[in-house]
Amino acid sequence: MRRLNLFAAASALFVSVSALVAQSPSFAPDGTFAGSSLSGWQQVGSAQWSASNGEITGTGTGLLIFNKPAQDSAVYLQFRCEGECNAGIVMRTTKGASGVSGDLLSIRPQELAGYHATFDESGKLAEHTQLRLAGGQIRFAPPPPAAGAPARRFTPPEPLPMPAGAMAPLQRPVHGLRNGEWNDLEVLLDADILRAFFNDGGDAVSVATENMNGYGPFALYVGGGTVHFRAIAYKDIAVKTQPKEQVSPNFHMQRINEFYYGWSAAAADFNHDGKLDIVSGPFIYFGPDFTQSREIYPAQIVNASTNYSMEDWVQHAADFTGDGWPDVVTTSHADGGKTGAVLYVNPKGESRRWEKLTVVAPIDSEETVLADVDKDGKPELVYMGGGYMCYAKPDPSNPTGKWVVHKVSEHGPWPAHGVGAGDVNGDGRIDVVGAYGWWEQPAQNDADTKWIYHPAPFGKWGRTSAGGAKIGVYDINGDGLPDVVTSMQAHGWGISWFEQKKSASGEITFIPHEVMGHLPSESAGGVVFTEPHASTIADVDGDGIPDFVVAKRYWSHLDDFYDPDPYGPPVLYVYRTVRDKKSPGGARFEPELVHNLSGGGSDVLAVDLKGDGNIDLVTSTRSGTYIFWGTRKQKKTGSQ
Repeated sequence: MRRLNLFAAASALFVSVSALVAQSPSFAPDGTFAGSSLSGWQQVGSAQWSASNGEITGTGTGLLIFNKPAQDSAVYLQFRCEGECNAGIVMRTTKGASGVSGDLLSIRPQELAGYHATFDESGKLAEHTQLRLAGGQIRFAPPPPAAGAPARRFTPPEPLPMPAGAMAPLQRPVHGLRNGEWNDLEVLLDADILRAFFNDGGDAVSVATENMNGYGPFALYVGGGTVHFRAIAYKDIAVKTQPKEQVSPNFHMQRINEFYYGWSAAAADFNHDGKLDIVSGPFIYFGPDFTQSREIYPAQIVNASTNYSMEDWVQHAADFTGDGWPDVVTTSHADGGKTGAVLYVNPKGESRRWEKLTVVAPIDSEETVLADVDKDGKPELVYMGGGYMCYAKPDPSNPTGKWVVHKVSEHGPWPAHGVGAGDVNGDGRIDVVGAYGWWEQPAQNDADTKWIYHPAPFGKWGRTSAGGAKIGVYDINGDGLPDVVTSMQAHGWGISWFEQKKSASGEITFIPHEVMGHLPSESAGGVVFTEPHASTIADVDGDGIPDFVVAKRYWSHLDDFYDPDPYGPPVLYVYRTVRDKKSPGGARFEPELVHNLSGGGSDVLAVDLKGDGNIDLVTSTRSGTYIFWGTRKQKKTGSQ
């Protein structure tokens, strides 16, 4: 993550990213302040400013302006107020006859807000106009509302309450100011939207500046009392960097489509020629070379900058109708979950589009998985819908009609991210796993029986809801007990595995082990990336032990700064499971970069397409659909 120090000409007191303390910004900074001198800063007003070992302290009233101007920029810092807080960050500062003007993020106990502000020569706030609400999943502020109409911005819904008597295993972060304590703050001004994120929570401030053409440096502001600032990092976010393309020597890349139609792929022999084919979005790509394709529903390219593919969020293939021909099911959380699961019926070799039938709705999870939950030899669809963890299956008496839905959980706050299925307790029955824990399948599983809920923190809240992508259940450390591995925030940071412990009485608990955190020092192989929105489990290296495959979704939502580091390289990694008694929990994960310019969508397909014994990976992303052909020559052992 090291970057060239672009502050060098402006201030020798900014050093490389490696000097960051405690927490870190979501962006890779151009530099971070680590000095004991204010050379390179300009003081305005009567405040007393000092610097020591990277910490800047301001007392009184005034501004401290950094001398590197920019138009679109991001600032990260930690701050602590002595007494009542009256502070701020001013972006795009300019000097004029009336003083210093800019866009102010105001930090006060009862107010976190944005203003266009002017400060007089004494550093006092002379004029300020509150900026209207804007933001959410957009880059440019919408036009001002009509006179008298309320200003609005996108606000994610509040989570549902926990079921009666159940304790929440995850706590939502406090988004606002922690008075008297150190606070993390990230401010981004891009185009005409100013966003501020406090303490790794949601966007506490998101406002329209009404001006895309402003230009100037950022400034620290104190309005009275004493305020301490540290870990100050800065980036010119108008500058984007594309790294040199890398493909692992263990894989060969084939790009079979260059456009955004969806976020998933599945494989089956759709035309009964004995070769596996791939379905991704509206197209079947015919094996073995995948150079021919045919649409199963009308294909239309999506503008990935401002829109989502509303149909293919996750795609599955199996013989759902029981006629011997593999069908396709796409699942989508679009339109408030109403899009649901759509069945496309294989026309048995006829060269035409496939019949389309909605079989399950609502589906509110962005991830869905197939698993033979009831051990009838046929896969069921596992998902969250309407506040319930569910699985659904075709009605044998009407295979193209509405599917039979089994609600395994009580009504609760189960998030849209993080779904899995596996035998957690080793009783031979498939359990359902989510970001808030797991649901134990009872010995007698009927439509009216709710499964036993076991809370567990298989996710983490951040700027948006907790949970990752597909959750894996397998014996990671070789002790005979199934463990869990998952990304922690699909729109944030983190990968962890959870070591199962079982008491003499049979009680199951989990010990978390971090695989990837915020910082390289916390992460396997020093690898850190955000938006781990696509994942799967497969024995990629052929050692008999499943591995964890995970990818970053570029932009995560849309082409804006709603999410952390949305423009970072879209990477695809295999985290190889290595059983190692010297590692915490008896195992570790070794990351292997497969590709650094594609990433993933909502899942990763892992399948042996050629039948050569190598696992191949298929991803569908904003830049197209990719096959990464496994080419390993030697298999490694997964134990040490």
